[in-house]
Amino acid sequence: MNWSLCPAVDRDPERCGGQWCFANTRMPVVFLFDNLNGGATVEEFCEWFPEITPEQVHEVLEFTRKSLELQPLTAA
Repeated sequence: MNWSLCPAVDRDPERCGGQWCFANTRMPVVFLFDNLNGGATVEEFCEWFPEITPEQVHEVLEFTRKSLELQPLTAA
């Protein structure tokens, strides 16, 4: 998955150890997936981390979904 194609995120080697973060924040994208995996809703995540907009979250989730759809099939 090429996160550089998702405008909702960015990465800076000087910030958060170079992790992919929500654009213009210090919030790693992986925190979204950790929270959703723990049972949080998108609305709760955005309440807990108000610097992240619902639009950013939905863009990340849609990018992830599309990336999974585009994975080429390989022979086993």
